[in-house]
Amino acid sequence: MDYRPPDVKPLVGFVFLGLAPAWDTVLGVFQPAWLAWTVLAVAVALYTALVLLAFAGRRREARACLVALAAVVAGAGLGWGQEWFYLFPLVGLACAITVPPRLFSRVMFPFVALTGLLVWLDGGGLGEIMAFGWGTLGAGAVLAVILHLHETIAELKATREKLALAAVAEERLRFSRDLHDLLGHTLSVMVVKAEAVRRLATRDPGAAAAQASDIEQIGRDALTQVRAAVTGYRGRGLAAELDSARHALADAGIDVTVAAPAGRLTPEVDALLGWAVREGVTNVVRHSGAGHCLIRLTNGEDGTVLEIHDDGGGAPAHASGHGHGLRGLAERVEAAGGTLRTTGDRGFLLRIELP
Repeated sequence: MDYRPPDVKPLVGFVFLGLAPAWDTVLGVFQPAWLAWTVLAVAVALYTALVLLAFAGRRREARACLVALAAVVAGAGLGWGQEWFYLFPLVGLACAITVPPRLFSRVMFPFVALTGLLVWLDGGGLGEIMAFGWGTLGAGAVLAVILHLHETIAELKATREKLALAAVAEERLRFSRDLHDLLGHTLSVMVVKAEAVRRLATRDPGAAAAQASDIEQIGRDALTQVRAAVTGYRGRGLAAELDSARHALADAGIDVTVAAPAGRLTPEVDALLGWAVREGVTNVVRHSGAGHCLIRLTNGEDGTVLEIHDDGGGAPAHASGHGHGLRGLAERVEAAGGTLRTTGDRGFLLRIELP
């Protein structure tokens, strides 16, 4: 999985928790000052190195920095107390960065207990113990959740990409099977008839001509079927696309009414109308801003009519001929002898009429 870690700059920025002991060291509260400055510098350096090492994939070195950081901060809290306890949440953050989720509580709770003990030894009351204890635990727990969510989202994106690739591979396999089924028998028949033409050419020219005519017709039929397959006539079908449209519109918060009485359609018309529903509903979801959508199919003696009407803001930007979706759909409808019309009055209407 191509996992991209979050930006480390905000995490490194938490070293500013050391401002409180740094300020008191400037005021001379902590003596000797050189030792206080050294401890503070070591703590900041350890935390910064820990963050950089952890997100560079060097977990073992990062955990070594965690142990050293916890020892330095605990020693400072035991020796000086007071503002040095503000560095304890820094250790909580470091735990979230370096410790695996399954071990986080085992590492975090003992350190929180140590935090409360050191605050108590420094003379702090229950309020201070709770404040520093919860501060340390909260900082680590919140960051651990954020990092876990970040990694989970990355895994979901990677899974979605893999599923998309698998779907493409499956579609290619399906298409290859369709072409094999479509052409295998046809070509076999053409070969047999071509052999018959060769045998009859000298003995019975009339029969040979009839066989040649059959080859021509078979070839034309095969070409028509291949064109239909390539241009998408062999789709999922109207029923499947209507079911998918219901779910897509519901997920987008758009009410949908489907009026499509059961009826027998030819495979070509069924697949073409299914694609029209898919394209029309895609436009409604992406561009209309509608609250309701009506999908109506009528199938009578005069032909088949499909209407997709929404109450949104009118025609999408690409409905005027600039987009490939509706333009490609219009070409296929015209190839089937039908017409496609769109209007933008009181919403957007897509109307397809097929003979």
